[in-house]
Amino acid sequence: MDTLPTDLTGVPLFPLQCVLFPGGYLPLRIFEVRYLDMIGRAHKAGSPFGVVCLTEGREVRTAPSRSVAGSRRGDSFPHEAFHEIGTLARITQLDRPNPGLMTISCTGTQRFRIRSREQLTHGLWVADIELQGDDIDVAVPSDLEAAVTTLREVVKGLVDRAGDSAEMPFQPPYRWDDCGWVANRWCELLPLGAEHKQRLMTLNNPLLRLELVADVLDQTGLAKSLSGRA
Repeated sequence: MDTLPTDLTGVPLFPLQCVLFPGGYLPLRIFEVRYLDMIGRAHKAGSPFGVVCLTEGREVRTAPSRSVAGSRRGDSFPHEAFHEIGTLARITQLDRPNPGLMTISCTGTQRFRIRSREQLTHGLWVADIELQGDDIDVAVPSDLEAAVTTLREVVKGLVDRAGDSAEMPFQPPYRWDDCGWVANRWCELLPLGAEHKQRLMTLNNPLLRLELVADVLDQTGLAKSLSGRA
């Protein structure tokens, strides 16, 4: 991963009703004016944008309410609120199938914490952010090997069925012996609520994250179910 400074200013944000994990795959269809220009600029410059999980509001903006005289910039748009910790996204592919439409593929890179934010006149959020440290490398202990074995089976099934490997949710290199990588991939697969995934993503201890994921797999039987479908 390219080295970035600890603090970044004016980073464009993309609030979504999902959580992006470092190393994760995120496909998006872009058609809102506020994002078309932002994504085009980010792609041209090779710069990332921030993905944050919504706590209030919707991904697609509805018509703004009538602005109030003297209101601050952005106040005429529907209310949006989102978590202060998100993940930078790097654009890996961009297509323009029709005028006013982009389809992009992104990879999650580094987590960040918002220090300040501002909504611009056209509705786009920008923020000054502080980058969070990457997960430390922690080998998967023997008592959590079942989570790795089952994930291998799931990924093998996905690879066998994939028509286009570029659209696979998991891209090599596969880091089977790394707690953080394994935990993140399970978090993307499991049908957990966005708030639950957000809490797991913000944990700084990758071993604890994998232990909590393993508890979910054990309690729900989802590992066996997913392995069977693979």
